[in-house]
Amino acid sequence: MASISQWYAGKNVLITGATGFMGKVLVEKLLRSCPDVKALYILVRPKAGQSMSERVQDMMKCKLFDRVREVNPDFHQKIIPISSELTQPGLAISPEDVQTLTSCINIVFHCAATIRFDEPLKHALQLNVIATQQLLSLAQQMQHLQAFIHISTAYANCNRRHIDEVIYPPPVEPKKLIDSLEGMDDSIVCDITPRLLADRPNTYTYTKALAECVVQQQSGKLNIAIIRPSIVGASWQEPFPGWIDNFNGPSGVFIAAGKGILRTMRASNDAVADLIPVDVVINLTLAAGWYTAVHRPKTALVYNCTTGGINPFHWGEIEHHVMSTFKRNPLEQAFRRPNANITSNYLIYQYWILVSHKFPALIYDLFLRLSGQKPQMMRIFNRLHKAIGLLDLCGPNSAELFLVIFQTFNFDVRQLNWPEYIENYCIGTKKYVLNEDMSDIPAARQHLRKLRNIRYTFNTVLLVFIWRVFIARSQMARNIWYFVVSLCFKFLSYFRASSTLTQ
Repeated sequence: MASISQWYAGKNVLITGATGFMGKVLVEKLLRSCPDVKALYILVRPKAGQSMSERVQDMMKCKLFDRVREVNPDFHQKIIPISSELTQPGLAISPEDVQTLTSCINIVFHCAATIRFDEPLKHALQLNVIATQQLLSLAQQMQHLQAFIHISTAYANCNRRHIDEVIYPPPVEPKKLIDSLEGMDDSIVCDITPRLLADRPNTYTYTKALAECVVQQQSGKLNIAIIRPSIVGASWQEPFPGWIDNFNGPSGVFIAAGKGILRTMRASNDAVADLIPVDVVINLTLAAGWYTAVHRPKTALVYNCTTGGINPFHWGEIEHHVMSTFKRNPLEQAFRRPNANITSNYLIYQYWILVSHKFPALIYDLFLRLSGQKPQMMRIFNRLHKAIGLLDLCGPNSAELFLVIFQTFNFDVRQLNWPEYIENYCIGTKKYVLNEDMSDIPAARQHLRKLRNIRYTFNTVLLVFIWRVFIARSQMARNIWYFVVSLCFKFLSYFRASSTLTQ
């Protein structure tokens, strides 16, 4: 059996979403582990004032490609950008580029999608479903295509308690829904969206389920595989531990906690946090591409790429390791010292929101107003609360992965050491997302000590204020206070006496 790297030798690969988080890792892995791949065609659109070529040049300058750059400084010559726009008919690919792609592409990796949970339904349909339909239509014209690999999500069927590696019936026939919404006013679509979603939490999971159906409909004409990752996080091993380049998903939560902004979350400490490292997803994706092309399955293959059923790790454990890592390696200019409370109780959660989020935000915004600056902290907290609310997904109880271990393409998550991974993840957010220098850690620790002293001072002033306003003016309150203090002294005296006797 030929190795995966050998199979990709001489192949022309088409990648959508190549400038995104997973797409960049896929491009890097192909260039590094399959050095004889012929060319990588990537669909790119102009964005934020940057041309297509400028976006690709910025991507290739990324630290992610350092290992490839050392071995092959001219790796960029294998990357061929194709101008495209997923929201336009025919993906806005020029006739000349269509002819090029249909005559040479051997395998397609469809990674592009909108991952915003609160995306308006019509826009989510356009990006996640209609664009997939159009790419499949283009793939059918490719004369040498051997495999079409679609990146879905483990949460596409989060309304089910158990998710096997099969494609489930869609909530509605995709074509009927698209035709029905085509001429409908956006306000009307917004009104009927909750009823359409039914038991799914957002438009992201809803449209990804529809996209799986669209892909399945072409499984008789193309060799197809679907990869379903859970919550994709920083790299585990490749190209180096902890690489991450965005605030999406847990990364933003980790940074907010490390900055001392996020102090509480409503979650169960015992709930499984189904994180999956991005390099595991990409290794499985490339292995699935090889397997699909070689075995030419009659029906679409499905791979659930998750950790919860094989190597579970819980949110309470993640909270502990995130806090301990950021206390050892603090982020610069933290708002408060890192400290988070996870609770599943709604009332306790609302209490901590008030005490640890809104009250400090109001005080800080008042300080900004008095100093002539624009208040911003309450706005930041409101955005943070919205983002955390959107992360409240149902977790799938996934079937075990089809595990075949390859030396170069390892995706056996049973080998994943969670404490080490979470530490590397947190340090990765500091180094690669916030671009903070590790040599500045002593100054960051000094800043945390300053914040600690401010907290102690504030608590002391607050205690004196409470005493003067409430306790000093009431005989009953003073009696209760003296009683509590005397109990504390008695407990300390007993503890010291016991310690002396033991010695």
